[in-house]
Formats: sequence, structure tokens, C-alpha cells
Amino acid sequence: MQKRLPILSLSSYGVGWSANKRIAVVTLVVTALIATAATVAWLSGSKDTRQTPDHTTQAPASSPSTSETAPKPAAGAGSVAKPPQISEPVAYAKAAAQMLWSYDTRNTGRDQQLAGMRAWMTDETAYADWASVSGQVPDPVLWSRMADQNQRATAGITEGHFPSAFKAALADDPSAITKAYVYVVTVNGTQRIAWKKGGGGSEERAVTLAVQCRPNHDCTLAAIAPNVTQ
Repeated sequence: MQKRLPILSLSSYGVGWSANKRIAVVTLVVTALIATAATVAWLSGSKDTRQTPDHTTQAPASSPSTSETAPKPAAGAGSVAKPPQISEPVAYAKAAAQMLWSYDTRNTGRDQQLAGMRAWMTDETAYADWASVSGQVPDPVLWSRMADQNQRATAGITEGHFPSAFKAALADDPSAITKAYVYVVTVNGTQRIAWKKGGGGSEERAVTLAVQCRPNHDCTLAAIAPNVTQ
């Protein structure tokens, strides 16, 4: 069970955040997420490893500066899935998690990976925390080393749900969701990683996402949620 941390009320979730404040808040949890999960998500440290490459890539995901911007879509998205036209928060979060846990360095460059991920984000800057999402992508040197090993990953989604703290906040103030229509969803699944010479493995994964689903609009990704809940 994940450790439950205090969650912001719906009425204050992301409202009026400056870029620096959003980064400061999200850093508290994103750092922990990256330290305990993101490294395994992108690298080859799996439970069921069958074969290890000659030079195993073991390093944490990069921590981009707050000024880092995503490459323009013109760079192409490579193997990154396009955002689906879904208006239901849990369904969209499940698709987003599958996208975040999938990559293929054989045919997708780092800039392409970032450009593809950026296409999933909300364009409402008050609620978008691009740094929390792009921080899942390794730095250029590490991505290059992964590409040398033909490293790729696919994901299977088990389930998605609104965490209990979010549901409690919604019950306390049902009208607050109408200010931003940002929903918190926890997704569980499995990631399968492979590299050349038959190496590979799989492990269980979990992530909590903030998705924005305004009425009569498709959902978009806002952030890796700055609070981890059950």
C-alpha cells in the first residue's frame, strides 16, 4: 500500500500556482517517485530479468530545469501513442499511464519522446506541470546508452481508480471540481522491458496522475499528481 500523504482540497488544487510554486510542491513527491519508480520504469532493473546486457544502464531519470520546454510537435512523436479522444477521467488516466510506461529507443529519439508526451498535456498553464511529466525521461546521455542496447518497454494496465483522499475531498466540496475539472486518478499495471541479446523482464507499476476533463472536451494530462494517495 502506498503511503498516504496530505492532499490539497479540490478548491485549491493547482489554482493560481505560479510555475515556481507548482515545481516546489511537486518536487516533494516527484523526487520520491523518480527515486523509487521512474528509474525502473525507464531502465532495466526488473524482478524477472532473464539476461543482462553487457553494459547495463543504471541511473536515475533526469531532473530537467524548470525552464526546459518540450520539443515542438514538428520533431515527430516516434513510437509515442497519440492522445485518445476520451472524456472520462479514469479511462484517460489509464491510457496516459500506458503511454508513460512505454517507449522504444530503436525508433524514437529523446526529443521525439518528449514531443509525443507533450501532446497529451493540457494547454491551460495554471494547471499544467510539464516538469513532473518530462522528468520521467532520462537525460540525453542516458537515453543514448539505452538506445545502444535497443531498450524498449510496453505496458499493460490492470486498473485505475479515484484515490480515497480525492473522493473524500470531492464529497466535502462537490462544486469545487467545476473550477478546474482536474481529477486525481491512480493507475496500476505492468511494464515489460526488453533489450538486445534477449534481455528483458517485467514488474508491477503504479502512478497517480492529475487529468483535466472539462465538459464537452476530451481529457488532457495535467501532471503527475503532487500528492500520492491510496
